Amino acid sequence: MQFHIWGIILLMEINLRIMNAKTDPYHAQRSVEGSFHDSNNINQNFSSEPSQPYFDFSVTRNITTRVGQTAFLHCRVEDLGDKLVSWIRKRDLHILSTGLSTYTSDERFQIVEHEPSENYTLQIKFAQIRDGGIYECQVSTEPKMSLAYRLHVVEAKAIILGQSDLYVKMGSKINLTCVISQGPHDLGTISWYRGSVRINQTQHNDLALPYPQRVSVEVKWTEALTSKLKILNARLSDSGNYSCVPSIGEPSSVMVHVINGEHPQAMQKSGSFKFHQLNKCYIIAFMFLTSFFIKFNLQCRIATTLLL
Repeated sequence: MQFHIWGIILLMEINLRIMNAKTDPYHAQRSVEGSFHDSNNINQNFSSEPSQPYFDFSVTRNITTRVGQTAFLHCRVEDLGDKLVSWIRKRDLHILSTGLSTYTSDERFQIVEHEPSENYTLQIKFAQIRDGGIYECQVSTEPKMSLAYRLHVVEAKAIILGQSDLYVKMGSKINLTCVISQGPHDLGTISWYRGSVRINQTQHNDLALPYPQRVSVEVKWTEALTSKLKILNARLSDSGNYSCVPSIGEPSSVMVHVINGEHPQAMQKSGSFKFHQLNKCYIIAFMFLTSFFIKFNLQCRIATTLLL
């Protein structure tokens, strides 16, 4: 009997829940839709936040250039938005530019905007040694974003190894070696001149055109740029001022003297020795004559005294 009563009560409660669901059929749907709308609001709020700018770290930030050339410092900022890019010189904290506008009286500094517009390049024309140092590319975020660049400005100079005057005997070999050990990775080329006339060379066998069998130029690229000028069977006409002229730096020169016979230094020493010997002979003769004159004068006085 009790089991029947509990069964009737359970059936009544189930029917009551079914009736409540029928009287509010959209209750469950509104709950689901409310959750969906809340989720949409969260997504909308998240997507409405602007993305932050960030630097492109693939650009070169250690730049080397030579004196008198143009240096380029590339700064690329992704998702820049309404922010501004500025260039700062670190040593004196001088603001060189903001956006595309420059704020320096030095007209060598300019901003070059490349496509796409997020790439701001600081251009320094006719670079000087004093321009070397650290530069910063800054973005006007809060807090500010900055990326450091180091600029090296070097003065490449050619050096011809050996003395500034070279003496070579006629018929022997002239060897001149020119080296450029400083400067950017691309050290350019080297040309040789005798006086104002360039010693031309071909690309295949490095032989000079005026003397294809006698004059050759050998070039090597390692950590330094080396050029060797060789002249076989030196002639008197090969004498002159030889210059090593690089395409990126200061030239160097040497005076070549082709001589027929003894080395000038040896000739100078020999001449000096002969002069010294000759001078010694003159001194001895002078002393002998002086002594003879004194004795002769003394004898004359004695004879005069006896006669008186």
